[in-house]
Amino acid sequence: MDSVESLLETESILDYQVTCADMPECLGLISKWIATENSPMSFVCANPHSLYEASKDSAFQSALQDAELVTPDGFGVVLASKILGGKIKQRITGSDVFYGLNDDINKNKTRTCFFLGSTEEVLSEIKEKMAIEYPNIRVVGSYSPPFKVEFNETDNQLMVDAVNEAAPDILWVGMTAPKQEKWIAANKDKLNVKFVGAIGAVFDFYVGNVKRSSPIFQQLGLEWLPRLAQEPRRLWRRNFISSPMFLIGVMTQKFNLKH
Repeated sequence: MDSVESLLETESILDYQVTCADMPECLGLISKWIATENSPMSFVCANPHSLYEASKDSAFQSALQDAELVTPDGFGVVLASKILGGKIKQRITGSDVFYGLNDDINKNKTRTCFFLGSTEEVLSEIKEKMAIEYPNIRVVGSYSPPFKVEFNETDNQLMVDAVNEAAPDILWVGMTAPKQEKWIAANKDKLNVKFVGAIGAVFDFYVGNVKRSSPIFQQLGLEWLPRLAQEPRRLWRRNFISSPMFLIGVMTQKFNLKH
């Protein structure tokens, strides 16, 4: 199997290989995986909060390093690339990949997908909306896992069995980080899918339960600001602790490269 490094250029940011590719290149790679791979290939997003948290969590660190495609989700990662003299030019979020892949597939192909995560209510809304907006993509199943900090062996097996019984081309996992990334890394080899993507809050974005920031804020690299105003208790830590610590790590990497 070709490694992602031989297909898309990457650069090292805090020892994680983040792609330098643009959206069309990433979508082309994922489409190739879906068409040709027999074992699951995975996609995760890298943002300042996740990379800082991974520095304190070895399982999360391994999960990010295990993914075949890591995209720069967050202006801080794009800024880090500039500081390090890299080539990353744009953010590529979970939403970008979800909508972009669905748009591409729906034009001229028929594929199947499965949604793992969130509540039964949200999953039902996703199925209804997908049927209308992407009629060439068949939702062959969904599963709402128990809301726990960690899943036990029985929980994991039930999820794996539900996915494998449906045998989808695409598995979208929408849990909180780092739970979703760890789950994918721990169970990927057991899954009968071609592609698995960790897309977090995209489930709620898609059905309208959570609003994404306006395109203007996204383009300015300030998408976090309206979301912080909406959910200050949940998001203050990532913006006022994780992001500064991430940038300190990047400056340390730059210093070490010079010396």
